[in-house]
Amino acid sequence: MTDREQEILALLRQDPMIPQQELATQLGISRSALASHVSSLTRQGFVMGRGYVLREGPYAVVVGGANMDICGQSQGALRMGDSNPGSVRTSAGGVGRNIAENLARLGTDTRLVTAVGNDQHGHQLLEVSQQAGVDVRQTLVLDGKTTSCYLSLHDGLGEMSCAINAMGIIDELTPARLSPLGGFLAAANVLVLDTNLATGTLDWLFDRHGEQVLFVDTVSVAKVEKIRPWLGRIHTLKPNRSEAEQLCGFAIAGPDTWPRAAHWFHSAGVQRLFLSLGEQGIFYSDGETQGHLPILGCPVSNVTGGGDAFMAGLVHGWLAGSDMAQSTRFALGCAALTVGCHETVFSGLSKAAVERVLEEYPC
Repeated sequence: MTDREQEILALLRQDPMIPQQELATQLGISRSALASHVSSLTRQGFVMGRGYVLREGPYAVVVGGANMDICGQSQGALRMGDSNPGSVRTSAGGVGRNIAENLARLGTDTRLVTAVGNDQHGHQLLEVSQQAGVDVRQTLVLDGKTTSCYLSLHDGLGEMSCAINAMGIIDELTPARLSPLGGFLAAANVLVLDTNLATGTLDWLFDRHGEQVLFVDTVSVAKVEKIRPWLGRIHTLKPNRSEAEQLCGFAIAGPDTWPRAAHWFHSAGVQRLFLSLGEQGIFYSDGETQGHLPILGCPVSNVTGGGDAFMAGLVHGWLAGSDMAQSTRFALGCAALTVGCHETVFSGLSKAAVERVLEEYPC
Protein backbone atom coordinates (compact mmCIF):
# COMPACT_ATOMS: atom_id res chain seq x y z
CA MET A 1 0.00 0.00 0.00
CA THR A 2 1.32 3.45 -0.91
CA ASP A 3 1.54 6.40 1.48
CA ARG A 4 -1.30 8.11 -0.41
CA GLU A 5 -3.49 5.02 -0.09
CA GLN A 6 -2.82 4.96 3.66
CA GLU A 7 -3.94 8.61 3.87
CA ILE A 8 -7.13 7.79 1.98
CA LEU A 9 -7.93 4.83 4.24
CA ALA A 10 -7.41 6.97 7.35
CA LEU A 11 -9.93 9.53 6.08
CA LEU A 12 -12.42 6.86 5.03
CA ARG A 13 -12.31 5.29 8.48
CA GLN A 14 -13.45 8.63 9.89
CA ASP A 15 -16.26 9.11 7.34
CA PRO A 16 -17.03 6.15 5.05
CA MET A 17 -19.81 8.19 3.35
CA ILE A 18 -17.64 11.18 2.41
CA PRO A 19 -18.31 12.43 -1.16
CA GLN A 20 -15.48 11.65 -3.56
CA GLN A 21 -14.94 15.31 -4.52
CA GLU A 22 -14.70 16.35 -0.86
CA LEU A 23 -12.20 13.58 -0.23
CA ALA A 24 -10.11 14.68 -3.23
CA THR A 25 -10.19 18.29 -2.03
CA GLN A 26 -8.97 17.32 1.47
CA LEU A 27 -6.09 15.41 -0.08
CA GLY A 28 -5.24 18.16 -2.58
CA ILE A 29 -5.50 15.86 -5.59
CA SER A 30 -7.83 15.61 -8.59
CA ARG A 31 -10.98 13.52 -8.49
CA SER A 32 -9.65 11.29 -11.25
CA ALA A 33 -6.45 10.65 -9.29
CA LEU A 34 -8.52 9.79 -6.22
CA ALA A 35 -10.64 7.37 -8.26
CA SER A 36 -7.48 5.59 -9.35
CA HIS A 37 -6.32 5.20 -5.73
CA VAL A 38 -9.76 4.00 -4.60
CA SER A 39 -9.79 1.48 -7.44
CA SER A 40 -6.42 0.19 -6.25
CA LEU A 41 -7.70 -0.11 -2.68
CA THR A 42 -10.75 -2.00 -3.94
CA ARG A 43 -8.55 -4.45 -5.85
CA GLN A 44 -6.49 -4.99 -2.70
CA GLY A 45 -9.63 -5.70 -0.70
CA PHE A 46 -9.47 -2.71 1.66
CA VAL A 47 -12.57 -1.04 0.18
CA MET A 48 -15.47 -3.40 -0.34
CA GLY A 49 -18.24 -1.49 -2.06
CA ARG A 50 -20.41 1.58 -2.35
CA GLY A 51 -20.21 4.07 0.50
CA TYR A 52 -16.60 3.02 0.97
CA VAL A 53 -17.42 -0.01 3.10
CA LEU A 54 -14.11 -0.85 4.73
CA ARG A 55 -12.87 -4.32 5.45
CA GLU A 56 -12.77 -5.11 9.16
CA GLY A 57 -10.26 -7.65 10.36
CA PRO A 58 -7.77 -8.17 13.19
CA TYR A 59 -6.78 -4.91 14.85
CA ALA A 60 -4.72 -3.60 17.74
CA VAL A 61 -5.82 -0.88 20.14
CA VAL A 62 -3.30 1.37 21.87
CA VAL A 63 -4.53 3.22 24.96
CA GLY A 64 -2.07 5.80 26.24
CA GLY A 65 -0.52 9.22 26.00
CA ALA A 66 -0.22 11.58 23.05
CA ASN A 67 1.72 14.82 23.14
CA MET A 68 3.70 17.30 21.12
CA ASP A 69 7.44 16.79 21.51
CA ILE A 70 9.60 19.92 21.60
CA CYS A 71 13.24 18.85 21.38
CA GLY A 72 16.17 21.20 21.82
CA GLN A 73 19.66 19.95 20.97
CA SER A 74 22.86 21.90 21.54
CA GLN A 75 25.67 21.90 19.02
CA GLY A 76 28.13 20.59 21.58
CA ALA A 77 28.20 19.97 25.32
CA LEU A 78 25.03 21.25 27.01
CA ARG A 79 25.76 24.08 29.47
CA MET A 80 23.03 24.28 32.08
CA GLY A 81 22.10 27.78 33.24
CA ASP A 82 23.24 29.30 29.94
CA SER A 83 22.00 29.86 26.39
CA ASN A 84 23.19 27.10 24.07
CA PRO A 85 23.46 27.42 20.27
CA GLY A 86 21.65 24.54 18.65
CA SER A 87 18.38 23.51 17.05
CA VAL A 88 14.76 23.13 18.15
CA ARG A 89 12.31 20.69 16.56
CA THR A 90 8.66 19.89 17.19
CA SER A 91 7.09 16.55 16.37
CA ALA A 92 4.15 14.37 17.29
CA GLY A 93 4.94 12.20 20.29
CA GLY A 94 3.64 10.43 23.37
CA VAL A 95 4.40 6.80 24.25
CA GLY A 96 1.01 5.41 23.25
CA ARG A 97 0.73 7.54 20.14
CA ASN A 98 4.28 6.69 19.04
CA ILE A 99 3.63 2.98 19.46
CA ALA A 100 0.43 3.32 17.43
CA GLU A 101 2.13 5.18 14.59
CA ASN A 102 5.02 2.72 14.43
CA LEU A 103 2.59 -0.20 14.47
CA ALA A 104 0.50 1.30 11.67
CA ARG A 105 3.62 1.92 9.57
CA LEU A 106 4.48 -1.76 9.98
CA GLY A 107 1.14 -2.60 8.35
CA THR A 108 -1.05 -3.40 11.37
CA ASP A 109 -4.61 -2.09 11.57
CA THR A 110 -4.10 0.15 14.60
CA ARG A 111 -6.63 2.16 16.63
CA LEU A 112 -5.52 4.86 19.10
CA VAL A 113 -7.47 5.80 22.23
CA THR A 114 -6.09 8.92 23.88
CA ALA A 115 -7.13 12.47 24.79
CA VAL A 116 -6.12 15.75 23.15
CA GLY A 117 -7.29 19.32 23.44
CA ASN A 118 -9.33 21.10 20.80
CA ASP A 119 -6.29 23.22 19.98
CA GLN A 120 -3.56 23.53 17.37
CA HIS A 121 -1.35 20.84 18.90
CA GLY A 122 -4.27 18.46 19.26
CA HIS A 123 -5.32 18.88 15.66
CA GLN A 124 -1.73 18.39 14.52
CA LEU A 125 -1.40 15.17 16.52
CA LEU A 126 -4.54 13.76 14.96
CA GLU A 127 -3.50 14.77 11.45
CA VAL A 128 -0.01 13.27 11.71
CA SER A 129 -1.40 10.05 13.19
CA GLN A 130 -4.05 9.72 10.50
CA GLN A 131 -1.54 10.30 7.73
CA ALA A 132 0.50 7.41 9.12
CA GLY A 133 -2.56 5.14 8.94
CA VAL A 134 -3.69 5.24 12.59
CA ASP A 135 -7.44 5.13 13.22
CA VAL A 136 -8.14 7.95 15.71
CA ARG A 137 -11.95 7.86 15.69
CA GLN A 138 -12.05 6.88 19.37
CA THR A 139 -9.69 9.62 20.54
CA LEU A 140 -11.24 12.25 22.83
CA VAL A 141 -10.99 15.85 21.60
CA LEU A 142 -11.78 18.04 24.62
CA ASP A 143 -12.77 21.69 24.61
CA GLY A 144 -11.09 23.86 27.23
CA LYS A 145 -8.22 21.41 27.76
CA THR A 146 -4.60 21.76 26.65
CA THR A 147 -2.94 19.05 24.60
CA SER A 148 -0.03 17.37 26.36
CA CYS A 149 3.47 18.68 25.69
CA TYR A 150 6.89 17.11 26.31
CA LEU A 151 9.94 19.40 26.34
CA SER A 152 13.40 17.79 26.28
CA LEU A 153 17.00 19.08 26.14
CA HIS A 154 19.76 17.05 24.48
CA ASP A 155 23.50 17.45 24.17
CA GLY A 156 25.42 17.40 20.90
CA LEU A 157 25.52 13.58 20.92
CA GLY A 158 21.75 13.30 21.22
CA GLU A 159 21.71 12.18 24.85
CA MET A 160 18.88 13.69 26.91
CA SER A 161 19.91 15.86 29.86
CA CYS A 162 16.49 16.79 31.22
CA ALA A 163 12.86 17.04 30.26
CA ILE A 164 9.56 18.53 31.39
CA ASN A 165 6.19 16.95 30.69
CA ALA A 166 2.78 18.60 30.94
CA MET A 167 0.41 15.68 30.46
CA GLY A 168 -2.55 16.42 32.72
CA ILE A 169 -5.10 15.86 29.97
CA ILE A 170 -4.48 12.11 30.00
CA ASP A 171 -6.32 11.98 33.34
CA GLU A 172 -9.47 12.91 31.38
CA LEU A 173 -9.36 9.43 29.84
CA THR A 174 -11.49 8.05 32.68
CA PRO A 175 -13.34 4.74 33.10
CA ALA A 176 -16.60 6.63 32.54
CA ARG A 177 -15.37 7.81 29.15
CA LEU A 178 -13.91 4.42 28.23
CA SER A 179 -16.94 2.38 29.28
CA PRO A 180 -18.92 3.06 26.06
CA LEU A 181 -15.96 1.63 24.15
CA GLY A 182 -16.17 -1.72 25.93
CA GLY A 183 -17.20 -3.71 22.87
CA PHE A 184 -14.65 -1.99 20.67
CA LEU A 185 -11.87 -2.77 23.17
CA ALA A 186 -13.04 -6.36 23.69
CA ALA A 187 -12.91 -7.08 19.95
CA ALA A 188 -9.24 -6.09 19.67
CA ASN A 189 -6.69 -8.84 19.08
CA VAL A 190 -4.28 -7.05 21.39
CA LEU A 191 -4.49 -4.09 23.75
CA VAL A 192 -1.37 -1.99 24.31
CA LEU A 193 -1.34 0.16 27.46
CA ASP A 194 1.16 2.69 28.76
CA THR A 195 1.47 3.78 32.37
CA ASN A 196 0.88 7.43 31.57
CA LEU A 197 -2.77 6.50 32.15
CA ALA A 198 -4.26 7.37 35.53
CA THR A 199 -4.16 4.61 38.13
CA GLY A 200 -7.95 4.32 38.18
CA THR A 201 -8.07 4.00 34.41
CA LEU A 202 -5.42 1.29 34.37
CA ASP A 203 -7.27 -0.54 37.18
CA TRP A 204 -10.49 -0.42 35.14
CA LEU A 205 -8.76 -1.70 31.99
CA PHE A 206 -7.05 -4.57 33.81
CA ASP A 207 -10.25 -5.47 35.63
CA ARG A 208 -12.53 -5.36 32.58
CA HIS A 209 -10.11 -6.54 29.89
CA GLY A 210 -7.55 -8.55 31.84
CA GLU A 211 -8.43 -11.77 30.01
CA GLN A 212 -7.34 -10.27 26.70
CA VAL A 213 -3.79 -10.10 25.39
CA LEU A 214 -2.33 -7.06 27.16
CA PHE A 215 1.04 -5.51 26.24
CA VAL A 216 2.28 -2.92 28.75
CA ASP A 217 4.92 -0.22 28.33
CA THR A 218 6.15 0.81 31.78
CA VAL A 219 7.22 4.37 30.71
CA SER A 220 9.21 5.32 33.84
CA VAL A 221 10.28 4.26 37.34
CA ALA A 222 7.84 6.75 38.87
CA LYS A 223 4.86 5.30 36.96
CA VAL A 224 5.65 1.59 36.97
CA GLU A 225 4.18 1.03 40.45
CA LYS A 226 0.71 1.50 38.97
CA ILE A 227 0.83 -1.99 37.45
CA ARG A 228 2.13 -3.90 40.50
CA PRO A 229 -1.33 -5.20 41.51
CA TRP A 230 -2.01 -6.37 37.95
CA LEU A 231 1.19 -8.17 36.92
CA GLY A 232 -0.76 -11.44 36.75
CA ARG A 233 -2.87 -10.09 33.90
CA ILE A 234 -0.02 -8.86 31.70
CA HIS A 235 0.82 -10.89 28.62
CA THR A 236 3.92 -8.93 27.55
CA LEU A 237 5.90 -6.48 29.68
CA LYS A 238 8.79 -4.30 28.43
CA PRO A 239 10.58 -2.60 31.34
CA ASN A 240 14.08 -1.17 31.35
CA ARG A 241 16.54 -2.21 34.05
CA SER A 242 15.55 0.53 36.53
CA GLU A 243 11.82 -0.05 36.10
CA ALA A 244 12.26 -3.80 36.55
CA GLU A 245 14.37 -3.25 39.68
CA GLN A 246 11.65 -1.01 41.11
CA LEU A 247 9.16 -3.85 40.84
CA CYS A 248 11.26 -6.89 41.76
CA GLY A 249 13.20 -5.17 44.56
CA PHE A 250 16.72 -6.34 43.75
CA ALA A 251 19.58 -5.11 41.56
CA ILE A 252 19.74 -6.41 37.99
CA ALA A 253 23.40 -6.26 37.05
CA GLY A 254 25.33 -8.97 35.22
CA PRO A 255 23.96 -11.78 33.05
CA ASP A 256 23.56 -14.07 36.05
CA THR A 257 20.80 -11.80 37.44
CA TRP A 258 18.71 -11.67 34.27
CA PRO A 259 17.13 -15.15 34.64
CA ARG A 260 16.48 -14.39 38.32
CA ALA A 261 14.58 -11.24 37.35
CA ALA A 262 12.60 -13.17 34.73
CA HIS A 263 11.71 -15.82 37.30
CA TRP A 264 10.40 -13.12 39.66
CA PHE A 265 8.16 -11.61 36.96
CA HIS A 266 6.86 -14.98 35.79
CA SER A 267 6.10 -15.92 39.40
CA ALA A 268 4.09 -12.70 39.62
CA GLY A 269 2.09 -13.80 36.58
CA VAL A 270 3.72 -11.97 33.65
CA GLN A 271 3.71 -14.31 30.66
CA ARG A 272 6.46 -12.71 28.57
CA LEU A 273 9.25 -10.38 29.68
CA PHE A 274 11.47 -8.27 27.43
CA LEU A 275 14.05 -6.65 29.70
CA SER A 276 15.76 -3.63 28.16
CA LEU A 277 19.40 -3.46 29.31
CA GLY A 278 20.54 -0.35 27.47
CA GLU A 279 23.82 -0.93 25.67
CA GLN A 280 23.76 -4.56 26.83
CA GLY A 281 20.76 -5.29 24.62
CA ILE A 282 17.59 -7.23 25.43
CA PHE A 283 17.00 -10.27 27.64
CA TYR A 284 13.76 -12.08 26.82
CA SER A 285 11.88 -14.87 28.57
CA ASP A 286 8.49 -16.57 28.50
CA GLY A 287 9.27 -19.00 31.30
CA GLU A 288 10.34 -21.75 28.94
CA THR A 289 12.45 -19.94 26.35
CA GLN A 290 15.09 -17.41 27.40
CA GLY A 291 17.73 -15.56 25.46
CA HIS A 292 19.75 -12.42 24.99
CA LEU A 293 20.35 -10.29 21.91
CA PRO A 294 22.69 -7.29 21.62
CA ILE A 295 21.58 -3.97 20.17
CA LEU A 296 22.35 -3.36 16.51
CA GLY A 297 25.49 -1.38 15.79
CA CYS A 298 23.70 1.38 13.87
CA PRO A 299 24.55 5.09 14.19
CA VAL A 300 22.52 6.96 16.83
CA SER A 301 21.06 10.43 16.28
CA ASN A 302 18.29 10.63 18.89
CA VAL A 303 17.45 7.96 21.46
CA THR A 304 13.96 9.35 22.10
CA GLY A 305 11.35 7.02 20.65
CA GLY A 306 13.51 3.92 20.36
CA GLY A 307 11.65 2.09 23.11
CA ASP A 308 8.28 2.93 21.53
CA ALA A 309 9.43 1.49 18.21
CA PHE A 310 10.70 -1.61 20.01
CA MET A 311 7.28 -2.16 21.62
CA ALA A 312 5.56 -1.76 18.24
CA GLY A 313 7.93 -4.37 16.84
CA LEU A 314 6.99 -6.78 19.64
CA VAL A 315 3.28 -6.33 18.95
CA HIS A 316 3.82 -6.80 15.22
CA GLY A 317 5.88 -9.92 15.86
CA TRP A 318 3.26 -11.44 18.13
CA LEU A 319 0.46 -10.78 15.66
CA ALA A 320 2.59 -12.36 12.93
CA GLY A 321 3.11 -15.50 15.03
CA SER A 322 6.86 -14.97 15.48
CA ASP A 323 8.69 -16.71 18.32
CA MET A 324 10.46 -14.84 21.14
CA ALA A 325 13.84 -14.60 19.40
CA GLN A 326 12.31 -13.53 16.08
CA SER A 327 10.12 -10.91 17.78
CA THR A 328 13.06 -9.51 19.73
CA ARG A 329 15.26 -9.30 16.67
CA PHE A 330 12.55 -7.60 14.63
CA ALA A 331 11.85 -5.13 17.46
CA LEU A 332 15.56 -4.31 17.72
CA GLY A 333 15.50 -3.48 14.01
CA CYS A 334 12.56 -1.12 14.55
CA ALA A 335 14.41 0.60 17.40
CA ALA A 336 17.64 0.90 15.42
CA LEU A 337 15.91 2.65 12.53
CA THR A 338 14.22 5.05 14.94
CA VAL A 339 17.25 6.09 16.98
CA GLY A 340 19.12 6.59 13.73
CA CYS A 341 16.86 9.46 12.70
CA HIS A 342 16.29 12.88 14.31
CA GLU A 343 12.53 12.40 14.74
CA THR A 344 10.69 10.54 17.49
CA VAL A 345 9.12 8.22 14.90
CA PHE A 346 10.94 7.14 11.74
CA SER A 347 8.65 8.02 8.83
CA GLY A 348 10.30 5.37 6.65
CA LEU A 349 9.54 2.52 9.04
CA SER A 350 8.13 -0.57 7.33
CA LYS A 351 8.51 -4.33 7.52
CA ALA A 352 10.78 -4.23 4.47
CA ALA A 353 12.95 -1.47 5.98
CA VAL A 354 13.40 -3.49 9.16
CA GLU A 355 14.37 -6.58 7.22
CA ARG A 356 16.96 -4.57 5.30
CA VAL A 357 18.60 -3.17 8.43
CA LEU A 358 18.67 -6.63 10.01
CA GLU A 359 20.53 -7.92 6.97
CA GLU A 360 23.02 -5.04 7.25
CA TYR A 361 23.48 -5.34 11.02
CA PRO A 362 22.81 -8.97 12.01
CA CYS A 363 22.29 -9.58 15.73
